Amino acid sequence: MQKVFIAWGAVLMALSVALGAFGAHILEGKISPDEISVYETGVQYHMIHGIAIIITGIAAGLFGESRKLFWAGVLFIAGTIIFSGSLYVLSLSGIKWLGAITPIGGVSFIAGWLVLMSSAWSGKRA
Repeated sequence: MQKVFIAWGAVLMALSVALGAFGAHILEGKISPDEISVYETGVQYHMIHGIAIIITGIAAGLFGESRKLFWAGVLFIAGTIIFSGSLYVLSLSGIKWLGAITPIGGVSFIAGWLVLMSSAWSGKRA
């Protein structure tokens, strides 16, 4: 679990940097300022939760692997795909109904942070 989450986090971080650069250098002037703002929000949460996934992998090394850490990592990954992914597609396509699924990703992020906190409170040093 430790290596898997650190690898997932690293891949998602690399992707977030690439998507951020794409937004800054290619989308500027091609989509509206409001759509750029939506896109940038997706990149920001993508980056934050890429780091969260890496932290989850490190926590597995510190506290030992657990179901809580597994679910925290899965929730962060799902949240990144649903929240950031829906914002990317929404900003690029204008498909407004995607805004209705974005909160599902946000709830996944919140749940991931709460599960990670619960793991930290109950965790024992490995």
